Amino acid sequence: MGASHSGPDTRELRELSEKTGFSVDQIENLNRRFQQLSKNKETLRREDFDKVTDLDVNPIRAQIIEAFFDKRNYSGMQTGPVEEINFEQFLTVMSHFRPLKARMTEEQIASLRKEKLQFLFNMYDIDADGKISLEDYRHLVEDLLSRNPHLGKESASVTSIADAAMLEAVTIIKGQMEPHQVYEGMTFEDFVKIWEGIDIETKMHVRFLNVETPHFCK
Repeated sequence: MGASHSGPDTRELRELSEKTGFSVDQIENLNRRFQQLSKNKETLRREDFDKVTDLDVNPIRAQIIEAFFDKRNYSGMQTGPVEEINFEQFLTVMSHFRPLKARMTEEQIASLRKEKLQFLFNMYDIDADGKISLEDYRHLVEDLLSRNPHLGKESASVTSIADAAMLEAVTIIKGQMEPHQVYEGMTFEDFVKIWEGIDIETKMHVRFLNVETPHFCK
């Protein structure tokens, strides 16, 4: 830790391009941004994202930052947080925000869509148990409304908004549930159903790193 970050060589650039879908030029651009944030060190820490002023006004700032330090987003089946990330890990997370390329096959589009939905699911699944629970929803709504001076985190309004959002989601997935039925949480398969017909490819993008991918929105 603390060593100077020199950036990938030509061979590494090609390999990273194949792995992430970014062009070599985009990777070089992202590498420059990585070096700015890390002050030319080999790794980034959470506090380095404090320098990204565009994130200050994003209502899900905390979730976006945590996504970079979540093993699920670059290590397959591994779970849990990490304290710092290298450039390849940073780039892998950034690749989830990349837009569609021209002349992609239907199979490639479907694969990219699934990757984006899994990434978004991970952001909602705060405790990483493989399900989006009502508690996860409440936590997210708390963050979304935390900038509202009229609503505290313990406000009944926050709870009711989260509960209503989850009820609407459950109705889409399961239909009308009986009073005695208990919904244990939304699986990834359930989550995919909610997003059917919604163009996720234009909903997930970032601007705060000054690359060719605008801001994250929903």
